[in-house]
Amino acid sequence: MATESADPAVSARLMLATYIVGGVGIAVGLYTLPMTPPSLTLACLLAVGGTGLLSFVRHSVFHRSDAARMGWDYGRRNNFQIEVGLANLAWGTVAVLAVALGWGLLTEAALFLVFGVYMLSVVVMNLASGREEGRRAPGPLIGAASFAVMLLIVGTWGVTAA
Repeated sequence: MATESADPAVSARLMLATYIVGGVGIAVGLYTLPMTPPSLTLACLLAVGGTGLLSFVRHSVFHRSDAARMGWDYGRRNNFQIEVGLANLAWGTVAVLAVALGWGLLTEAALFLVFGVYMLSVVVMNLASGREEGRRAPGPLIGAASFAVMLLIVGTWGVTAA
């Protein structure tokens, strides 16, 4: 039975939206942390909550499109990829709850650190993998590494400010 290849366009647009929302969240955090009082509220909502929820949709709802975007379309459902989306849903949801329920700067900063450690781990895993094992191209890895470092910087700065 032949399988039809998935269209990567939907997940490519979701990936772009993820980087835009995440980048705006990082910028907001860099702007609001030095204020009195310091804040990561909007930054956490965007950089952790928004990117987590968008990544969930991309990895889990549009998993075939996302697999095609990354060159991993096996022509069938990949439960591991959906699990990655569920992990994104977890910290995205907790970030939204942290903001909505007013859990404060320390919790918001910790969420930045959790997401940053995850992203940096993904980059390291990809760098340790060969091309035949599905390593991503340099461009996306540089973007992911940059995002990871900025999440860690904002998270560390937030913990210090709390």
